[in-house]
Amino acid sequence: MTKLGKFQSIMWSIALPGFSQLLTGQYFKGTLFVLSEITINVCSHFNKAIMLSFLGEFSNASSIVDYQWLMSYAFLYFFAMWDAYKYEMPENEELAFLPFASAAAFVTLGLIYSNVIKFFGQVLGPVFTPMIFVIPGLASGFVIRYLLLNLSLKYKIKS
Repeated sequence: MTKLGKFQSIMWSIALPGFSQLLTGQYFKGTLFVLSEITINVCSHFNKAIMLSFLGEFSNASSIVDYQWLMSYAFLYFFAMWDAYKYEMPENEELAFLPFASAAAFVTLGLIYSNVIKFFGQVLGPVFTPMIFVIPGLASGFVIRYLLLNLSLKYKIKS
């Protein structure tokens, strides 16, 4: 199986969940991720919502989306990224999953509140609001990881 490197594996997973796994020879897992992404995307009408959002039709995007399907999208997306990253990371890297898990949770919260939260007086709907929530999700995941690793290190030193 080929190695892609951490950055390249994340970038392929951003393009489409499962691509990184397919490129590294993990065909079953990669196919499962790709088919899951396509299923969620089609059933949630996400591509139509993306198109409407880029056209500035946020309320139309909100009305056509199936939120029950779309709520699972972030977890699939970030899990596939984590899986691709995990395949490439050194064995001694600890708690690297936290930024991915935190981002997935924040994106889901962003989706839940996408018709309530306003940015500069505008509701941005089910596409851009969750995307904005990636930033605090990743930041909080990195902070929690940093704190836990430092607490663990201090505990190990004192023991």
